[in-house]
Amino acid sequence: MPERERLDFIRQIVAEDVLSGRHGGRVLTRFPPEPNGFLHVGHASAICLDFEVAREYGGRTTLRMDDTNPTTEDPSYVEAIARDIRWLGFEWEGEIRYASDYFEALYRMALRMIEDGFAYVDSLSEEEIRAHRGSVREPSRPSPYRNRSTEESLDLFRRMRAGEFDDGEHVLRARIDLASSNMKLRDPLMYRIRHAHHYRTGDEWPIYPFYDWAHGQSDAIEGITHSFCTLEFKDNRALYDWFIEHTRPAAARIDQVPGAEGGGGEALGSWDPRPRQYEFARRNLDYTIVSKRKLLLLVEDDHVSGWDDPRMPTLAGFRRRGIPPDAVRTFCRQVGIGKADNRVEIATLEWAVREALNKRAPRVLAVLRPLEVIIENCPDGEVDRIEAPYFPRGADTPPEGWPETRKIPFTRILYIDREDFAEDPAPGFRRLAPGREVRLRHGYFITCRAVEKDDAGQIVRLRCTYDPETRSGSAPDGRRPAGTIHWVSATESVSMEVRLYDRLFRVSNPAGGADGLRESLNPDSLKVLTDARGEPSLADDPPETAYQFERLGYFVPDRATRAAATTGDAGGEAVAGGPLVFNRTVTLRDAWSRRAKSDGARDADSGEARTGAEDRSTRPEIPGVDSAREARDTARRADPALQGAFDRFRVALGLPEELADLLSGSAESAHYYERAIRGGVDSAAVATWLVHEVRGAGGSEGDAGALEPEALAELVDLVLERSISRAVAKSLLARLVEAGGSPREMVEREGLGRIGDAEQIREVVHGVVAAHPTEVARYAAGHTGLAGFFVGQVMRATHGRADPAIVRELLEESLNDAT
Repeated sequence: MPERERLDFIRQIVAEDVLSGRHGGRVLTRFPPEPNGFLHVGHASAICLDFEVAREYGGRTTLRMDDTNPTTEDPSYVEAIARDIRWLGFEWEGEIRYASDYFEALYRMALRMIEDGFAYVDSLSEEEIRAHRGSVREPSRPSPYRNRSTEESLDLFRRMRAGEFDDGEHVLRARIDLASSNMKLRDPLMYRIRHAHHYRTGDEWPIYPFYDWAHGQSDAIEGITHSFCTLEFKDNRALYDWFIEHTRPAAARIDQVPGAEGGGGEALGSWDPRPRQYEFARRNLDYTIVSKRKLLLLVEDDHVSGWDDPRMPTLAGFRRRGIPPDAVRTFCRQVGIGKADNRVEIATLEWAVREALNKRAPRVLAVLRPLEVIIENCPDGEVDRIEAPYFPRGADTPPEGWPETRKIPFTRILYIDREDFAEDPAPGFRRLAPGREVRLRHGYFITCRAVEKDDAGQIVRLRCTYDPETRSGSAPDGRRPAGTIHWVSATESVSMEVRLYDRLFRVSNPAGGADGLRESLNPDSLKVLTDARGEPSLADDPPETAYQFERLGYFVPDRATRAAATTGDAGGEAVAGGPLVFNRTVTLRDAWSRRAKSDGARDADSGEARTGAEDRSTRPEIPGVDSAREARDTARRADPALQGAFDRFRVALGLPEELADLLSGSAESAHYYERAIRGGVDSAAVATWLVHEVRGAGGSEGDAGALEPEALAELVDLVLERSISRAVAKSLLARLVEAGGSPREMVEREGLGRIGDAEQIREVVHGVVAAHPTEVARYAAGHTGLAGFFVGQVMRATHGRADPAIVRELLEESLNDAT
């Protein structure tokens, strides 16, 4: 089990449940996608949360398709979802489950809801129901059918099931509270009539359950313990709980659900302890949309070639683009789990991709825009094969089976990249020019002697000489060329089609409908280079190998490997016979931030040449969620004290690299953190609060407003010693950043400490039980799931300060006495 003080709020909840014995110590989560589209990067966070939390606490995760909408769902989406989850590195428990497996059980439970007076058949149209809806300040008007007799509602609902009515003629609604401030509780819809073919049940069902009815009951049937969802479902939680509390599980008549424990049905017992829903915030990614409806617009309007277009934020698109699954998992951990929506820089994802690929991608030479070079003093027909390493010195162990080196053919005719030559070089240009000497990567020094042009004045060929004494990459006389450029043999290299993918949108927050999306599209999101050349080893490597094309970026072969010989379709399937096809995964550095710094900056695929000593491709920048690491790296290079702080935080204190980076990016942040841990409080816990919680309260690592470092340490200590809850600590934090003060004094003065006195809690428990006789009677009648309701009432009465374990123990005792 992870150390509790380092947990996000979701893991804090699960840890509390495991320690208190709720659910018998079990943890069973589920990932419940609707099979109406492909999974995208937003789903990746949910998948990682569901699977990783269960694994961390010795639990299990199931996969369930919430397939209650027959008109949009398809088995091909089921297959794609399963494939993407496995690609991401996770495996679910048992077979795939389906909400449609429970259609009969849900129908039987709905019949009992009608019998118990909790549901009725409404014959208003959809428009009329909306007209009766009211507003947040105005109660809903009751439907004239709300008081329809139980017998009539049962008859109509059975006839709905038999298919006697047309679409929209009737609906089944829950009878809850038309004046509730939570609009979700105003007699929500449970079933609608829809004569549509379902991909699994065929034409058996003319009625289909709505999400809110089917979802929570499916969780309960399966014995799910923790139901995680995003914040837009926060208001749905009350309905989730209400449906589970007001359902008779035995009505489901489910004999068994493979792998379910503690769920419903005659053989599975009751909903006790029932599943709980917890919401976490979305992390919205810059330059990206994740709405399935809008993604479908892009596909249908041919802005992309399909759901797996490498520019799409789908996991299928990521895979085709060459983004490795461990990079996606790293990205999800980097952005974390929070309670407030936030925008994440796409540079954070790109950093994770570079980090993953840098460790294992073999380095090769490729030329994207070839310019012919004739080495005049090299004999015609001679091939000099130069040995070159696949991986830089000091790199991690190469992938299993990869050789350490390969042979690069050097011949009389070479290709270099056009952007590596300038006839009239600007100041600072360090590559090839007339009369200038440069180093060929892994090879000789060459000097440009003449330039040949065509009739239009375009450069078509360079004539150069080489120094045979420089084969090792250095000269006997010690001279150093202006720069280093990459190259390939013109006669020994392989032909390639290279697709340079970039961000699909040119604005960080694309919004709107079809017109808005169209206006936001980046016209340069795909450039296809059909004349690129690569070193010959590329033709013989495994088909999904990810490479670093030196000085250019990371590239991966496209799914079909070779392009059509006669078509220019850059997005669709490729066929055998054409040149090799490579997709650019990511540039070596963040080209967009470089463009923002200088309108004249070149794209990353034409960056300045660097010598081996200056090549930083093996040290990519690490951006934070809202800042780039490059600036912090620059600050550390200029200030040895900051570099020392980074090393000390990472090595001596054992902080994760991203925390050490953020805390050592400036003298202010490093000094603040070191003052905070001076008294001996847990350094990792302080780092986590400083980076994540202080930021959320309006401060930063180096400027926490009026919150003194010693006060932050005091606050963290209060949490670690369980004197206050994290919720109380966060509420205090905002006030401390604004006005300062001592957390301990505030807790004592305002009585915010955790209540651990059993007698004090017992008094509150007795008051809650006495105030809810109806719920006590229902609990005695077998609705034991109401135990959670009573716990909530006690926690509300104590402002969340009562010890939950003591509350549950005393409630069980009090409820048993009352019944």
